[in-house]
Amino acid sequence: MSGKNVSREARIRAVIDYFMEAMPEPETELSYESPYELIVSVILSAQCTDKRVNLITPALFRKYPGPEQLAEASQEDVFDLIRSCSYPNNKAKHLRGMARVLAGEFKGKVPRDLESLQRLPGVGRKSANVITAVIHKMPVMPVDTHVFRVSARIGLTREAKTPLQAENQLYKVFPQELITHAHHWLILHGRYVCQARKPKCGECGLKEVCKYYNIK
Repeated sequence: MSGKNVSREARIRAVIDYFMEAMPEPETELSYESPYELIVSVILSAQCTDKRVNLITPALFRKYPGPEQLAEASQEDVFDLIRSCSYPNNKAKHLRGMARVLAGEFKGKVPRDLESLQRLPGVGRKSANVITAVIHKMPVMPVDTHVFRVSARIGLTREAKTPLQAENQLYKVFPQELITHAHHWLILHGRYVCQARKPKCGECGLKEVCKYYNIK
C-alpha cells in the first residue's frame, strides 16, 4: 500500500486500525482531579507544554482548591504561581475571570454545553471542546496545532484553512464513538512522532498511507 495511490477510505481505515492497536485507550496528559482543575490546566496549556503545566498546577491547586478561592485571588498572587508558563499575565487574568464566572453564574459546576463553556474567560472553542471531550466524553473534536498539522499531513483533511474547517472534516472521518479517542490519537502522534519541524517518519506506523511521507 502506498500513500500516493491509496484510496481515502483505505487511508481512514488504516489510520483507525493503527491507532486502535497502538493507543487503544488514549488520555489527556494534563494532570487533574476535578473539572475545575481541568479548566485551569487547559487555560494554562495554551502555547505551553502539558509537562510545564503539570509542574505549575500542584502549588496553584493547593492554594486555590476551587473556583471560589481562585475568584478571590489577586492578580499578583496568581501571576507568581504561573510565571513559568507562557503569557502568565494574560493567563492570570483569564484564570481569575473564569473562576468568578464559574463560581457566580454556574455555582461552581462546570457546564456541559460548548456555548456556556465559552462564556468562561480564557475558554475558546478549542478549549471548550477539550473540556467536554475529557470530562463528559462528548463526541467533539478539539483542533489544536497538532491535530491540524497531523490530519493534513496524513491526508485525513483536505485543504482545510482553519481549525473549524478541519474539525468539521474530521467529524466525517471518524465514527462518532471514536471521535474522543481520535482527538487524543492525533495530538499524541503530533507531539511525539509527527512533529512540526522534524517529523520522525522513519518510526511512524502510518508512513505507508501518509500523503506527506509519500510526496516529500
